[in-house]
Amino acid sequence: MRGWLALILLGMACVTQAADRNDIPSCYHFLKQDAVRPDDSGRELVIIIDQTVKVPLSLKESVWQHVLRYVQPGDRVVLYQFSALLQDNYLKRVYDGKLEALFTDRKARNNMGMESLKKLDACLLQQKQYFSQGIGKLMAASFAADSDSVAKSEIFGSLKRIAEDLKSDPAREKSVLLVSDMLENSDFVSFYRNNRIRSIVAEKEMAKVTEQNLIADFNGAKVYVAGAGLIDTAAKNNYRSGKVMQQLETFWQRYFEASHAELISFGAPELTVEIK
Repeated sequence: MRGWLALILLGMACVTQAADRNDIPSCYHFLKQDAVRPDDSGRELVIIIDQTVKVPLSLKESVWQHVLRYVQPGDRVVLYQFSALLQDNYLKRVYDGKLEALFTDRKARNNMGMESLKKLDACLLQQKQYFSQGIGKLMAASFAADSDSVAKSEIFGSLKRIAEDLKSDPAREKSVLLVSDMLENSDFVSFYRNNRIRSIVAEKEMAKVTEQNLIADFNGAKVYVAGAGLIDTAAKNNYRSGKVMQQLETFWQRYFEASHAELISFGAPELTVEIK
């Protein structure tokens, strides 16, 4: 990366307005071209990582590749990690970045000086690389380590808090990538009995979560799950029956429907469709 471009992308965080968080420094702002900045795409990708689940490396890489294939110039990307409420593990908004749209307005380009145009084009092209490296490192750090062991899993409470946090985001189109085994184990509800996944009847479980005010509001988002039913390699009972997984998926379909979202794909554990 050329020296001046590195300065633009890596050393200009101080010029970003504190009231509008953006973990990706703005090329237009740094080069004093705010007046020609195109509108954002209106798309937002929300990545949510469950830190109570040990995810194999192959699945981590698959999730990252899904993110890179989806994200385009003009998109906003938000990354959350959640766990049971412990000293070092809790719900965090780890990343919030907006990639800027490319400068394609022909009339505006013709009115800009050649050197300024050259710098702006180069900076915008490098933004995706800057984003890819940054989000990759943060996602890797958000997954549970092999040495971690968290017995509780507060999925419902975390999803509700995340949905509330997202209400202020202006995106017209939201996609949620949720990396979790989708197995709640809290004082509200537990999907386990005698260290095994118990039978899950969607209607009964929905009644429980509704009664305890655990339904979220995702405002029409599309939801993609990766990691459903993941089994810790150290677990004694390392089998998930097809019936249990079917029951689990049916429940979560009902849950997200009640939470004003659409469950597009339930990766058990691999996500086999592209995020749209």
